[in-house]
Amino acid sequence: MTDSDHQDPAALPSLWEIFLIFARIGVSSFGGGLSGWLMREFVTRRRLLSEADFLSGLALSQGLPGINVVNLSIWIGYRLRGGPGAAIASLGMIVPPMVVAILMVIILEQIGPSEHIRLLLAGIAAAALGLALEMGVRSARFVIRDFLPSVIMVGVFVCIVFLQLSLIKVVLVFAPLSILQAWLKLGPQEADKP
Repeated sequence: MTDSDHQDPAALPSLWEIFLIFARIGVSSFGGGLSGWLMREFVTRRRLLSEADFLSGLALSQGLPGINVVNLSIWIGYRLRGGPGAAIASLGMIVPPMVVAILMVIILEQIGPSEHIRLLLAGIAAAALGLALEMGVRSARFVIRDFLPSVIMVGVFVCIVFLQLSLIKVVLVFAPLSILQAWLKLGPQEADKP
């Protein structure tokens, strides 16, 4: 159960509010840091989801094909307002940032190459990397509470970073193990409940 399951639906954000939240985060965040901004907004600030629930959604969104943050926005929107919430959240995450990106490309073409622009983009990239690292550390702290998830996490890291195995092969091996571990921890009776 999530925090949103315990709340009066009237207390949850409207579809328009969901769109505006995702649009604001989408146009004001950069790179991998989006997950961190989403966590701050929906877990810390608004308390609409628990940290455990959010991290479960993050793990699911990273395990599915497509853009992680769009998958996560769909998941959060669905948790808050069902199918319409999922659609609106993904539109909020995609459309406004796309418009801003197109406008920035047009402006940068007009300005031409500039050392200041290159330095600005390098600074933005460093900040985005820092936010992504913070999200990774937070997620890792959540996982290392149990032995088997820790082994899976370290195994994936070693296979990709040190053994340089194909990401698809690593996912095909470790994703079923991770799902099995979660199912066994939850218990077959609990896992079958809607």
